[in-house]
Amino acid sequence: MDNKIIINIEDKRYEFDKGIKLEQISNQYQEKWPALIVGAKVNNSIRELSYTLEDSCNVQFIDTSMTDGIRIYQRSLIFIFIRACHELFTNSHVFIEHTLGNGLYCEIHGEFPMTPRQIRRVEDKMREIIDKDEPFERLRVSKDEAEGIFKNMGFYDKIEMLKFRPEDYVNLYKCGWMYDYLYGYMVPSTGYLKNFKLQFHLPGVVLLYPSKDEPNKTSDFVDSPKLFRVFRESEKWSKRIDVENAADLNNAIIQGKGGELIRVCEAQQEKTIAKIADDISENRDGIRLILIAGPSSSGKTTFAQRLRVQLMVNGLKPISISMDNYFLNREDIPLNEDGKRDMESIDVIDIELFNEHLTRLIQGQEVEIPYYNFETGTRQFRGDIIRLDGDQPIIVEGIHGLNEKLTAMIPKSNKYKIYVSALTQLNIDNHNRIPTTDTRLIRRMVRDYLFRSTPIEGTLSMWPMVRKGEEKYIFPFQEQADFMFNSALIYELAILKPYILPLLEEVSYDSPYYTEVNRLKKFMKYFVELEPDQIPNNSILREFIGGSCFY
Repeated sequence: MDNKIIINIEDKRYEFDKGIKLEQISNQYQEKWPALIVGAKVNNSIRELSYTLEDSCNVQFIDTSMTDGIRIYQRSLIFIFIRACHELFTNSHVFIEHTLGNGLYCEIHGEFPMTPRQIRRVEDKMREIIDKDEPFERLRVSKDEAEGIFKNMGFYDKIEMLKFRPEDYVNLYKCGWMYDYLYGYMVPSTGYLKNFKLQFHLPGVVLLYPSKDEPNKTSDFVDSPKLFRVFRESEKWSKRIDVENAADLNNAIIQGKGGELIRVCEAQQEKTIAKIADDISENRDGIRLILIAGPSSSGKTTFAQRLRVQLMVNGLKPISISMDNYFLNREDIPLNEDGKRDMESIDVIDIELFNEHLTRLIQGQEVEIPYYNFETGTRQFRGDIIRLDGDQPIIVEGIHGLNEKLTAMIPKSNKYKIYVSALTQLNIDNHNRIPTTDTRLIRRMVRDYLFRSTPIEGTLSMWPMVRKGEEKYIFPFQEQADFMFNSALIYELAILKPYILPLLEEVSYDSPYYTEVNRLKKFMKYFVELEPDQIPNNSILREFIGGSCFY
């Protein structure tokens, strides 16, 4: 019995030989499993399938229908993509930029520009590496050893980041001849990565892979030209101010340039908001309705207030109407497939009444605006009567603002739609990006804790439903915006670090959210802290840390 261990899988107990690898166990399950198994949680800690089990434990498999599984698959695929590029193009540099159209936009900088034919060569080389089923080897080395390896690889951006790594060691990965540091876990070998394709997207390429909703097939590319343009503009601006990655940000703070960086970032956003206000003002006789939408924690509320101020500078007198006041009475809200009322659905809004009131207001008539009582779940009328003059556009903020169904009775010429999102342009290094979703999640956890008495585990418990609502009700309509505003601030993670790290440290090892908390905790430790005292009181970041002049 000393050579046997008990493994609990899916509430069943199994006996295995001590020293068995997780991959050996997963191979026994894969045929019956709904998606590709790429990792596992062992006693609530994520482990790679190459991990050896020496003691009895609980095991939960991670597959590509899960967020952690997609991260593992994507990260491993990135490694192979980088390796293939370096094998084909001497002295090239690969940049993993941002998500785009169900994939990941990347660029290959070298001696000549990329073309569709060159991208096909990269895909063929990746498939060649995958067909060989070469292992990913995890190696723990000292920071000095890592620096030497990165120097040999030509990864000088990673050498700079080593200065800010708190640990004395680095976990590198090796596959074939190539070494790299990618933030997180990998599949055991290249043979796991059969589902992918490359889509040429001037001047780079989109790396496509399975999604959680369809984990067993490669996602199709969906172009988002407006979103892509905003990302490109943000990245170009980052280059102009010499802050392209976390090391650049840290160095600026250490050199005493943090306050100046804050002022430059805030001025850039104010300049953009003023431009939007100018666009609206130039067509003041036509545009009567301004619709603002975006995902959670994008700073929509502060943006709307700052836009209002800039419109007033131009002589307009905007008024705001809350979409929430047009909710149906709770008893009239339809049930979804789970038998619950989906409060994020557009069907919870009395669209007919909303359009009736908008059309009357635009034509100069009086309207009694309803008030929604969330305690009773009923809409009430309390004598709130308004009438608009010609210089009073209506500002409506809400998740459905870009959906044409919401304002179907208002001609498009009378509407100006704005999409607001924190499109993070800062990456850790050339190969490790910072997902936009992570920035928004950190913003929300800080705000919920400080101002809504919600512990971060409460925010994390709601986050999957929030994300599901965004995927269903916001992202499909983002390209319909007349303007996309990037609310991300290059300096913000340095500000948020002292707020979020103590909260993350409080989450216990046995929490169901421990693996996500641990991932964010490791990620945030790369940033040097920046004091918030020089952040202006109208900053979007004040919406999350407090001190805003608008509340």
